[in-house]
Amino acid sequence: MKMYVGTEWIDTDQKIEVLSPWDGSLYDTVPSASTQDVETALATAEIGAKKMASLTGFERYQILHRAADMIVEKQEDLAQTITHEMGKIITEARVEVERAAEIIYLSAEEAKRLGSEVIPLDGGPGVTHDKFGFTIRVPCGVVLAITPFNFPLHLVCHKVGPALAAGNAVISKPTSDTPIVALRLCEIMLEAGVPSEAIQCITGSGSTVGNALAADPRVRKISFTGSREVGEAICRTAGLKKVTMELGSNAPVIIMPDADMNKVHTALLSTAYANAGQVCISTQRIYADSTVYDDFIDSFSERVGKLSYGDPRDENVQMGPLVRESDAVRVEEWINSAINDGAKLVTGGSRNGAFVEPTLLANVDKSMRVSCDELFGPAAGVSKVDNIEEAIALANDTNYGLSAAIFTESLDSAMKFARQVDSGNLHINFGTQWRTDLMPYGGVKESGFGKEGPSYAVEEMTETKMVVMHL
Repeated sequence: MKMYVGTEWIDTDQKIEVLSPWDGSLYDTVPSASTQDVETALATAEIGAKKMASLTGFERYQILHRAADMIVEKQEDLAQTITHEMGKIITEARVEVERAAEIIYLSAEEAKRLGSEVIPLDGGPGVTHDKFGFTIRVPCGVVLAITPFNFPLHLVCHKVGPALAAGNAVISKPTSDTPIVALRLCEIMLEAGVPSEAIQCITGSGSTVGNALAADPRVRKISFTGSREVGEAICRTAGLKKVTMELGSNAPVIIMPDADMNKVHTALLSTAYANAGQVCISTQRIYADSTVYDDFIDSFSERVGKLSYGDPRDENVQMGPLVRESDAVRVEEWINSAINDGAKLVTGGSRNGAFVEPTLLANVDKSMRVSCDELFGPAAGVSKVDNIEEAIALANDTNYGLSAAIFTESLDSAMKFARQVDSGNLHINFGTQWRTDLMPYGGVKESGFGKEGPSYAVEEMTETKMVVMHL
């Protein structure tokens, strides 16, 4: 598939192969952009930013609403694209497309809500009588959206939708593993009426394309989702511009003695193994009270062992492959390293190509990589704790802070958890992997900064001007 740069769908001699993860077959190719392509995208986006800023909020609403309608119409085609290039099981891919449409609908509504605020200047000291103050919110200009492989449509929409709603031009830079569905979103946006200069979708390596875009002063806002290491590098490169970072995690779950185990089993089965664990808020660390530890492992491992995995196109399969075989090799190595260091393999643990069995480990120590780093694979580790204080201390003993959860029927325990756990998203009586797309979503510590969710992203993709009238 071609990329969209400078109001044209263009190709290059150098190609990037997009492979289907479960069998390694060639799904498609995309161009590998050059530095000249980057320059064309930036110069065009500057023109597009002026065109978007000149549209009324209602006009932007109409464009985005049409785009959302088209995503709904193309749901099955887009879902199949996600499955083929990413390996996500088809049932999960369909849900991703549904949510992508909802994000664009929400963004469309936000385009109508860019308002001003009257500031009570007479509340300040000095000569403030006969002064009238108000703010104006204006677009940043050019927004750079850099997105990962694990939600190749959903996460692009979380950046492109708010950027356009706020009156910006946007340059979309999808990962080279899963660029096709992002390019198809670009097609939809253009067909819906986005000015031809106001959206670019450029494909290529992070070192050539991503770095050049991030460093350029014409980009006034960067929204990035990905690993902590890459996010930190982008922050160093970006210079003086607005940045939102949605980074990694190793999300903890606390199980108290009074937990409803039916809730625990149902929630953790999905929140630890959905998308083969390739979710930044996937349940990775489980801290079970010593009074329920053994029973939980016995009952939960039985359910984990029954999860089916295989061809993600199969409607009955519950888990697909990892996006790359090299990632599966790494996950297998981390599991084996934990076992060698004293963890107990309860179920799973085997690898076949890009597939890793749904895995549960017990007796996991906080120093093991499956606990202290982001695994991004279908495995969870269980550790024993004696009280909520110990569990909270272990939950906080990490550089990350994106999502955390507790299972308890005690209001006191729930509120202690909510107040004391260092995490941007906190869940009571569900697992860590939950998000509705209108809520503020983001992390603390090395899990990033800034918030997504269309209304919050629009705020971060605009600037505030202060106007004082001296009457």
